[in-house]
Amino acid sequence: MGPLASLKVILVDAQGSASVGASYLASLGAKVLRLDRLNAENAHHVNFAEHVGGDWVDPRQNTLSSAQWSVDVDLKNKDAAEVVLRLAEGADIIIEGFRPGVAERLGIGPDACLKRNPRLVYLRATGWGQTGPLANVPGHDINYIAIAGALDPIGFSGSPPVPPLNLLGDVAGGLHAAFGALAAVFEARLSGKGQVVDAAMLDSAAMFMKVMYMMHSMGAWSLTRGENLMDTGAPFYGVYETADGKYVAVSPFEAHFYAEFLDRIGVPKEERPAQMDRDAWPAMRDKIAAIFKTKTREQWIEALEYTNACVSPVLSLAEAPAHPQNMARHQFEMLGKIVVPANAPRLSRTPAPAASERSPPSTPERREQALLDWGFSAHEIAALKQARIVA
Repeated sequence: MGPLASLKVILVDAQGSASVGASYLASLGAKVLRLDRLNAENAHHVNFAEHVGGDWVDPRQNTLSSAQWSVDVDLKNKDAAEVVLRLAEGADIIIEGFRPGVAERLGIGPDACLKRNPRLVYLRATGWGQTGPLANVPGHDINYIAIAGALDPIGFSGSPPVPPLNLLGDVAGGLHAAFGALAAVFEARLSGKGQVVDAAMLDSAAMFMKVMYMMHSMGAWSLTRGENLMDTGAPFYGVYETADGKYVAVSPFEAHFYAEFLDRIGVPKEERPAQMDRDAWPAMRDKIAAIFKTKTREQWIEALEYTNACVSPVLSLAEAPAHPQNMARHQFEMLGKIVVPANAPRLSRTPAPAASERSPPSTPERREQALLDWGFSAHEIAALKQARIVA
């Protein structure tokens, strides 16, 4: 069942961090009902398949929507708002990712929903947030982290910034949104009053950079990439290429770990400048890089992985599931024909169900059952289908 089995969530035609946030809640057992745009779901899958250059997975194997029930709703139909408001009456959280003002124009804004359910948490998960000059401007993950100051520090000296996939925007933003919603639910169960949660990916990306902003304010973080402790500047924190063109990740940050690391890779003591001598970092990095080029990744890992040298192989998406640590923790599982990371974190008494156990098939019967489960009668569902409000 999972620790959030008592939580009921409505997700309204959302993508990006809104969808990611709902997926986190669903993975821990929350009952999530996704309201998709009528007649648009298949088009979304086709368009995405065109971008990735192949057939997209079956929607039932979509890791973001697994554990979610879904119903197609024509939100532009003037009578659709009543369906959403009716669902909101029985929900703990409603999540939407529209631009500011859109939900209000559809009749499903926070005022309308909270009037029907005063304990409701209304989560607005967007890129820029509900206020500010960019609030209504389109954007994506990379735009939000750029403005937050999170993109510029990532990369190598003398090279452009490197986008960190969508981890700091959509993914981290979704996690932050889910955290904020749960905090509001916790408070609502004490006070009996709901509220609006404004979860912007911009805000989340900035918050995740808290340590770097602190270090910069203290004069301990250079604005030049490749000169800092954790941005490939320090020779003891970074990635090195091996003889076979693969890579290892190195992080012997503590002095005693760094000393053991240098011992094990064969750097003579007389050739070791002080660890925090920043002027010596470039030459030391070059020395270590040359040493790692003398053996393959597997040879280095065999020698270093289970030591205090803090060295790990840089694994691809295809390799990671087979690593002994991941296998021992059952870190990956199969959802149909695709590999899925297991839930995190792990709870001892109320563990979340496996992916294969929480993925309701997206069939017409299941869609109708979803509305039945949320209190609609068969007669009401038939009328909604007849009016093409839902499908």
